[in-house]
Amino acid sequence: MIVSLSGKVARTTREAIILMVGNVGVEIFAPADVLGRLHPGEQLSLFTYLVVRQDVLALYGFETQEGRDLFGMLLGVNGVGPRLALAILSSLSPEAIRRAIFNEQAEIFARVPGVGRKTAQKVLLHLQDRIKPGLEELEATGRLSDVDSEVLEALTTLGYSVVEAQAAIQNIPRETPGDLETRLRLALSYFSP
Repeated sequence: MIVSLSGKVARTTREAIILMVGNVGVEIFAPADVLGRLHPGEQLSLFTYLVVRQDVLALYGFETQEGRDLFGMLLGVNGVGPRLALAILSSLSPEAIRRAIFNEQAEIFARVPGVGRKTAQKVLLHLQDRIKPGLEELEATGRLSDVDSEVLEALTTLGYSVVEAQAAIQNIPRETPGDLETRLRLALSYFSP
């Protein structure tokens, strides 16, 4: 099993990195946020997951071991293959996934392109047993309030990703009133320069 690779970025495509490891170019599929930050010639180390299928060997790369572990867990969900697992990790940060599980919000997963309601529910149920031990820090911050859930839904409806919406909500000052209009306005201000 190839668990990590280090090398120089030769180039990136829409869905993969061509990483030069010695004199060998290796294609590694990666989440969109990783692909968006890379430049040719840059040194890179990735935690990798090798998927072996009857007709293909494919490497998937992640910046953190947690990302790789989540990818492996997602592959255990009936109906979730490598491409869909990668789409989930491209749309949701590990923290957003943990929060969705803690809050039992399957709809967060359903917002990922290609994930339907049934699959979202399967993902939630499958990951609940496996991620529960790591939720202590979320209990300290509390559940996402109903108003913040509405803000999240409004932001994703406007075209922001779940990760961007979560970041905007986390940036709202704690002393902010709990009404939807104020919280949404402050969340939107996060996106303006």
